[in-house]
Amino acid sequence: MLLDQSRSMGMFGSFASAKKVALALYWLIHSQFPRDYFTVVGFSDYAMEIEGEDLPELTWNAWVSGTNLHHALMLARKNLADEKGSTKQILVITDGEPTAHLEGDKAYFSYPPSFRTELETMKEVKRCTQEGIVINTFMLENNYQLVNFVDRMTRMNRGRAFYSSSENLGQYVLVDYLSNRKKRVSA
Repeated sequence: MLLDQSRSMGMFGSFASAKKVALALYWLIHSQFPRDYFTVVGFSDYAMEIEGEDLPELTWNAWVSGTNLHHALMLARKNLADEKGSTKQILVITDGEPTAHLEGDKAYFSYPPSFRTELETMKEVKRCTQEGIVINTFMLENNYQLVNFVDRMTRMNRGRAFYSSSENLGQYVLVDYLSNRKKRVSA
């Protein structure tokens, strides 16, 4: 799961709901499906793996701007590379289009999003697609830029996009996870 920790997630009240969903999914998988691999990657200007035990204390990034989906996808793809499971998927929870990307090991930020940021992020989407990783995106905002970007991303990856509010995010994510798990088991 890629969990947006950008400033807007906290300022507009979406982070608390997204964190609850991450916690619920973490505990569901660890208690009911312990052989499934699940990890959370938090991202704002940079991405980093979050240990499940640290989720309750997790917060949004109030001081630094940026939604570095490029780095988050890169880290998730590398984490999934060693997994032997039949279905590899990334669940993205965000409220904004990418506004940062990595250049070398430094984050480059631009708002409005630069062409370069979108290009680098789409290159990472393509790498995920080539490695058989499905990206499902749960959008907590429906502004034109985000919808346009996610539409292009889902067309390339053949993943799905869900337009959700903070209030019903959990329902969407948990139902999606469980229904995909049933397809995997029955296939």
